[in-house]
Amino acid sequence: MSVITPVATTMRRIAVQDNPAIAAVIRTVSAEYGLTADKGYTVADPNLDELFQLYSQPGHAYWIIEQNGQVVGGGGVAPLSCSEPDICELQKMYFLPAARGQGLAKKLALVALDHARTQGFKRCYLETTAFLKEAIGLYEHLGFEHIDAPLGCTGHVDCEVRMLKSL
Repeated sequence: MSVITPVATTMRRIAVQDNPAIAAVIRTVSAEYGLTADKGYTVADPNLDELFQLYSQPGHAYWIIEQNGQVVGGGGVAPLSCSEPDICELQKMYFLPAARGQGLAKKLALVALDHARTQGFKRCYLETTAFLKEAIGLYEHLGFEHIDAPLGCTGHVDCEVRMLKSL
């Protein structure tokens, strides 16, 4: 007979000591899906190792998901650069395999969207890739609609799936 150990899961705002762990999560998941830096995916972002500093700026927020004290995922929102001031972007939503299928991405996205509303954003944009079918399904379920043309200047040239949601 096996013993099932309960998993203690927490969601909290990013802290400076989370930088190495969440960068490792993003690099691991990116490698799993073949999302390489040379194609302009998140792993190419120059601030990947300093997410706390990035998301400490006004209008930015990032949440960490921990299970049993280990960082297993995260995601955030920030103003969409080179865009209208009422549009934010859902960014850097990455979860290790052990954290998937538990509703954590949905919970985090809902918190992020609520935060964006309190910051005065009226619309939320995101970019992803067709490789991330589960993520696209979640975004559609949350009310994001597919759009043809990219918004802002994210630099993620190979993110061919673009979505927008009214807040």
